[in-house]
Amino acid sequence: MLVVSTKYHSPRYCTLCRFPLPRSPKFKRHRYLTTTAAASSVTTPPSVDHLPSSQILGLRHSLLSRSLTATQLAESYLSRLALTEPQLRSFLHVASSSLLRQAAHLDSKIAAGEDLGTLAGVLVAVKDNICTADMPSTGGSRILHDYIPPFDATAVRRLKESGAIVLGKTNLDEFGMGSTTEGSAFQVTANPWDLSRVPGGSSGGSAAAVSARQCVVSLGSDTGGSVRQPASFCGVVGVKPTYGRVSRFGLMAYASSLDAIGCFSTSVADAALVLHALSGHDPFDATTSRREVPDFASQFTSIHTSESKPLRGLRVGLIRETLDDGVNNGVKSVISDAAVHLEELGCTVTEVSLPSFSLGLPAYYILASSESSSNLSRYDGVRYGKRAAADELNALYGDSRGKGFGSEVKMRILMGTYGLSAGYYDAYYKRAQQVRTLIQNSFKEALQENDILICPATPSAAYKIGEKKDDPLAMYAGDIMTVNVNLAGLPALVVPCGFVEEGPAGLPIGLQMIGSAFDEEKLLKVGHIFEQTLHGCKFVPPLVAEA
Repeated sequence: MLVVSTKYHSPRYCTLCRFPLPRSPKFKRHRYLTTTAAASSVTTPPSVDHLPSSQILGLRHSLLSRSLTATQLAESYLSRLALTEPQLRSFLHVASSSLLRQAAHLDSKIAAGEDLGTLAGVLVAVKDNICTADMPSTGGSRILHDYIPPFDATAVRRLKESGAIVLGKTNLDEFGMGSTTEGSAFQVTANPWDLSRVPGGSSGGSAAAVSARQCVVSLGSDTGGSVRQPASFCGVVGVKPTYGRVSRFGLMAYASSLDAIGCFSTSVADAALVLHALSGHDPFDATTSRREVPDFASQFTSIHTSESKPLRGLRVGLIRETLDDGVNNGVKSVISDAAVHLEELGCTVTEVSLPSFSLGLPAYYILASSESSSNLSRYDGVRYGKRAAADELNALYGDSRGKGFGSEVKMRILMGTYGLSAGYYDAYYKRAQQVRTLIQNSFKEALQENDILICPATPSAAYKIGEKKDDPLAMYAGDIMTVNVNLAGLPALVVPCGFVEEGPAGLPIGLQMIGSAFDEEKLLKVGHIFEQTLHGCKFVPPLVAEA
């Protein structure tokens, strides 16, 4: 249980989240909460009342104790957005008026003593390829410019049912096809650690928004690493769940057998809370599992030292092929240090070899492009998408798709159509599916000998904007650490673990942890202990620290 203590501070910043507060008389006395291990009358979710690292839990305490109103919280985040968004360009749409209305409604519920959801008052940013009712959902493409879905994606609906408030829609590579967020049809998002660098992709807007504290948590989609790679580049926690753990209903399909909705947060504790809200069977998505969803945070404890060996007996396999040539030396050093830290926590770390690992990249791009060529056929100016003016049907299709799609999307559609064509199906698509089976088997064997596998999330830190835009093969090679996990359908967690000496303040590097199917609970427990005991690393970008 927790005791709530309050202190008064200067009205300039919210001392809970360090966001600038609007200059208003009602902010003259702004309080914050600190927590200690003792008794309290504050109602909290039973399994997470001992998580000091949880920003979600801290906000909940503030709202329930009336030291902070939801309206004040919403206004502070909008103030933060006004300061940072011109530099970052994380968002394609911010629902300011809707946000304030929902915050006022939450305040009235608190005043009436009504029960609140686990995520009450949590401001969530949603990647713009995930449908939201009454809010634009463009997929980062001109062909869906101004499109407003009539429904919420299941993931969004479940967050709202838990009390979360959608702040807005974040930027992405068009339809999730890219690794830098430079492929958006509307704008290029910058990395909060160095504004001259990319935030990763395709969920770069969602990762940058969490890193810059523009929102509490965010949703992204991961087809070949689109949550984990930007999580590493931006120094935040990123979760890609097991295929089938979270419903894909309302996610604009890129590659249906690979797509997964994941989340970003500043701590593993918050990621566990969000993933729990997202998970579960959905009758609108036949691929979702009927497995019972565990309480992912039930085994979390507050541990600040490795001396007690809290992970004693855990078997960890370091994937040998992920530290070969082509991986930045700084990244190798950081990952090696992370492995040493796991050993200090009591783990047994050994190298494991996955011979088929290097085959994943070409197999992934054949399969993903093939599925995208089919999925994107619906955007033709008739069923979906902006319709070009034309007098003849073929011209209508050609002009609508030609003007609506960007160059990367066109290239992948052409690649996929070629791979599925009658004369090349066996040589490309069928062979890629056979490679996929090899990869699934190799991961299964490795995870029979080890509890989790670890490797870098990316072969390098974030690179300069424009550096790889004209070299797609080099950009695709950056996905080599992540695509195999999607091909195998496994869960993975990225936790910031160190820095390389690049840029004005160094650039963050993420450690990728891979688990067995539907074993997110173990991954999150290991990740939580890892981050709690990783001293000397503050993953707060300069953009936030200077605010």
